[in-house]
Amino acid sequence: MTEYETVVGLEVHCELSTTTKLFCGCRNAFGDEPNTNICPVCLGLPGSLPVINRRAVELALRIGAALNCTARRSIFHRKNYFYPDMPKDYQISQYDEPINVDGWLELPDGSRVGIERAHMEEDTGKTTHVGGGGRIHEASYSLVDYNRAGVPLVEIVSRPDVRSAAQARAYVDELRSILVATGASDGRMEEGSLRVDANISVRPVVSAEFGTRCEVKNLNSLRSLERAVEYEVERQIALIESGGSVSQETRHWDEGDSSTHSMRSKEEANDYRYFPEPDLTPLVPDAALLAAAGEGVGAMPAERRHRLSSLLGAGSDLATRTDGSTDQVVTVVDLGLDELVHGAVAAGADPRLALARAANEAAANPDAARLLDPVAFAGLVKMESSGRLSATQSKEVLAELMANGGDPAQIAGRLGYEQMDTASLDAIVDGVIVANPLEWKRYREGDDKVAQFLLGQVMKSSKGRANGKLVAQAFASRREA
Repeated sequence: MTEYETVVGLEVHCELSTTTKLFCGCRNAFGDEPNTNICPVCLGLPGSLPVINRRAVELALRIGAALNCTARRSIFHRKNYFYPDMPKDYQISQYDEPINVDGWLELPDGSRVGIERAHMEEDTGKTTHVGGGGRIHEASYSLVDYNRAGVPLVEIVSRPDVRSAAQARAYVDELRSILVATGASDGRMEEGSLRVDANISVRPVVSAEFGTRCEVKNLNSLRSLERAVEYEVERQIALIESGGSVSQETRHWDEGDSSTHSMRSKEEANDYRYFPEPDLTPLVPDAALLAAAGEGVGAMPAERRHRLSSLLGAGSDLATRTDGSTDQVVTVVDLGLDELVHGAVAAGADPRLALARAANEAAANPDAARLLDPVAFAGLVKMESSGRLSATQSKEVLAELMANGGDPAQIAGRLGYEQMDTASLDAIVDGVIVANPLEWKRYREGDDKVAQFLLGQVMKSSKGRANGKLVAQAFASRREA
């Protein structure tokens, strides 16, 4: 059979965290009583005129800066379509002159996905189909809430650089982290403030031409996105292999039966009859606005990952790391615990051990961990790395530290975790060797797999007080004797 390559381009619609809508003074808020945040402007009543929201422009430029885009002069167009969720029968959007172009986003694995554009537009209202399965063809009637109509959006359009369902998920996850980090959006997919459309096609691996794409609309979770891409790729390959051809169309992902269904033929630009919005002037960001957007970005997740990785030595390139630390770095940054690690290392803690404790034990309760005193955290890590605490003891002291704060040395003393003296440790090690002659023989003959068993026996006999590093050294010295 022919080998096929997956090609995905993603359109992510991000609602901006403004107080008011894009072209009027109506409140921008999720969950209010239906049809209470509306006015003649967002309803498109005769005689009403739009006025651009400056804060929305600032946030759009901030998103562009975070995505390494070039900001430029832009204009708004009327995108004409006749759905009941848009009371004007057109949407004000940016067409061929968007505000942000030609950017890129770096994923945790070091790969990049190009950003074609990140343009501004207004959101539509929300339609609820009542009865049946919630789809229009099954509904008894439909209800429309116009509170969302006119809410400011930035639509971020990627280049077709994504090559798998897993990479599509990683892209949206990273993009959401960036949007939240900039303060431009809350990124809450469950509330609809972040929605994803996926353009999916397949092509033979030897082909340079893209296949016919299908657009799967309004994916509202990372899980749905990944499953929809996987399903659509399999559907298109099966269709081609059976002698059929893929039709360019818009499809809907049904979570219930885990499949996509045809909605309508895919619209092209000419179907929307774009023309410049006559009631809005061109948008030309001045130098002060661009400078403010750049200053408001701060350190993005990719930069923070590289900075954290550089603490471990061998550079900051996560894609080339082979020491297993990449996942730990990603976890710590995602949970906002990287400053805790940086603070601990500045206070003298071992970087690798500090990262490991943050990525594992501290990550189990990130809200409490973010309140930890980096110096106290460093003290704990230093107690473990010096052998004063075993790994098990260190984890228990950390749990107490996150729950109640305090001094790690005092907590260790209160819990009875005193460093075991050499004589006591030697006696336990010798006792374990005598009690387990077969395992000791295997260990002396070079079977390192049995070392974990012997270590476990020492930890059991010492009731967790022995330091694992010192135990390993004791066994090694006896094997060499």
